[in-house]
Parts: sequence; structure tokens; C-alpha cells
Amino acid sequence: MAALLSALAACSGGSGGSASAPPTPPAPAPDTSLSEAARLGELIFKDGTLSASGKQSCATCHDPAHAHGPANNLAAQFGGANNDVQGFRAAPSLRYLNQNPAFFFAKDGTPTGGFNRDGRAASLAEQAERPFLAPHEMANVSKQDVIDKLKKAAYVERFRAQFGAGILDNAEQAFSRVTFALQSYQKEAPEFHPFDSKYDLFLAGKVKLSDQELRGLALFNDPTKGNCIGCHLSARGADGSPPLFTDFTFDNLGVPRNAKLKATADPAYYDLGLCGPDRTDLADKHPDLCGAFKVPTLRNVATRQTFFHNGAFDNLKDVVNFYVRRDTNPEEWYPLGADGVVQKFNDLPPQYRKNVNVTEVPYNRQPGMAPALSPAEVDDVVKFLGTLTDGYQINP
Repeated sequence: MAALLSALAACSGGSGGSASAPPTPPAPAPDTSLSEAARLGELIFKDGTLSASGKQSCATCHDPAHAHGPANNLAAQFGGANNDVQGFRAAPSLRYLNQNPAFFFAKDGTPTGGFNRDGRAASLAEQAERPFLAPHEMANVSKQDVIDKLKKAAYVERFRAQFGAGILDNAEQAFSRVTFALQSYQKEAPEFHPFDSKYDLFLAGKVKLSDQELRGLALFNDPTKGNCIGCHLSARGADGSPPLFTDFTFDNLGVPRNAKLKATADPAYYDLGLCGPDRTDLADKHPDLCGAFKVPTLRNVATRQTFFHNGAFDNLKDVVNFYVRRDTNPEEWYPLGADGVVQKFNDLPPQYRKNVNVTEVPYNRQPGMAPALSPAEVDDVVKFLGTLTDGYQINP
């Protein structure tokens, strides 16, 4: 994104006073539909100077041009003072989080909601705290460090005008206003929840899906085939609201270990989602949840180049194949041990492999059985998933 902006800036500048150079277009008018807090949130979101490197902003890993997700296929993004420290999880898209509830256990005991892949943050504001301070992200040493950088920002006087003339005198309070502004931006700005995909227009009766897309939708919804609706709801809500393609729950899919994550060089390292290493309140009480991660929305899934919490896949077709062939053909996804036996669910300690979902369709298969979807049906589902990409344009 930064390179693109630099290129655009270079193209708009003169190269020697040519009279034929087009005039620089006026700056776009501010979006008056947003509150001032949200407009400040946008400035903060895109401000790389608030990081230790001076180059990393929220938008670096959550690129607006890529559905507020990464613009690359790295298993995890790099940060730190020199942008050379790899993270531990694939960066998710920030779209469609405005309706995400805080973490809770449903009446049947199902863990639900929360922000981050382990649900530990209770709000968008709380979610925004860690990137500023994490050594593998923006890598500030303290909240005071963030505020000291903010004092040098071009918009600092707007920040003071909005939150109080003395707000920057108290780093704790000022930092809370920074994350509040980011939350306001994500909640208010339509770009984070436009609901303008081809599927949205299909639900509104404005476009038709192709035959292949319709087949994919049917397979997506069929509880005996893809059964994707088990977690990724595709129908409008009772109030007519568009579907979010997530039920906010958590699932343990037994995703293969990803050697592209530097952390996995340590054989003792495991990311157990709800049980840590970042979240620490559930491991002792709920060992059955170890290895479970939050079900993401499938909106804009076709724009992603990295999938699952550990970035183990970089191709959407492979992801769908993994869902339906994980249990019928485990040798396609997991390594062989010294004894020649497939090391299934190898990114979990042995005591937690029993937590992997092996009961719901399409995971209820055994080697030798037919996968829930044929290769042609996998292609149909992938084609349907492409209809969930924001910004669909109807041809005139």
C-alpha cells in the first residue's frame, strides 16, 4: 500500500515544469457522515509513524485494498523496530466485525464471540490495543511511547480538540482515546461493512447467480454435503439483516502444522487458540477447548491469500479440499512419521488431538470413504465463495 501511494505521489508531481502536466486534483472532501472520533480513527489507522519502525500502521496488515486483510500470502506478517520479526498468527480481515459480540458461553456451553482469533478481546477498542505494543507488530515499548509519537502527528491538534486540551498529559487516558477512535472508525465507516457483494445483490433480487454459483450455494447449504452453514450462516436474519457468514463460535479443525511460521521451529511450541498462549483464562477449566479458534466470516474469503490461524494454506481450493478430504485422505495434508504412519492433527499436542471436530459433516469420514464433495463440487463451492467479495459492479 505504501509503495502504491508513493507511486501515485510520484506520478502526480511535475518533472521540470511541463505546461502540459495535468493539474493536481483537489483533495477529497472529508466524509461528513463519520463522527470526528471516527475520522481521527482513520488517520490513526493509516499512520505508520505510530510504530517503532515508523513504517507500520494498522493498514499495513489490514489493507483497505484487500478487504482490510493482508496484501500478501505470508503465513504471518512481520513487524518490530526493523520489520524483521514474524508474528505467530495469520492476520485476519477486519471487515464485518461491527456486529461481533463480546465473548460468552451460550446456554449449551458453546464458546461464542469475542475479538481476535481466540476471542480474548471484548471490543474493537480492546482488540486495537495489542498491535501498538506487541514486539512482532508496531513494537512500541509502552503506551507513553505511542502517545509521544502521537504528539508529533499532523492531526494532534484535532485529537486535543476532540478529547480535551490536556488529554495527552495522561498516557493511559490518551491511549484509550486512540483505541476508541479506531473502534469508531471501524464501526462507522461503510468500507468495513458495505454488504455490496454479488451475493448481497442476489439476495436483493438485483442480479442472478450463474448455474455454477447456484450449485455451489446449494452444496454450501446442504447438511449432507458441504454443510458450511453449520458455522457460516448464509440466510438473512429474522429481521431481514444480511448474513455475516459466521455464527461467532469456535471450532477445532486440526489444521496441519505450518513450517513457514518461525515459531514452529521449536517442537514444543503449539498455538492452542482458546487455551493460549495468548489467552490464559480457559486452559485449566476447559481443556476440551484447547486447539479451537474463532469461526471467521467467509465474506471476502476469495480475496485472501492466507487461510486458517497459522496460514497453513494459500489457496482457497486447497482449503475446501482440506475440509472434505482431511479424513478420507489424511496423507495429502499431514507428514509421515518414522514408522510410516500419517501424523494426523500434527499441530496439536497428542493429548488435545481428541478435541478436533470429527463428528460433523464433512469431517465424519474415514480413509477409504468417498469425500463429501467431488472435485467438480469443490470447484462449484469455490465459485460460490467468489460471490461474497465486496464491491461487485453490475454491468450496464
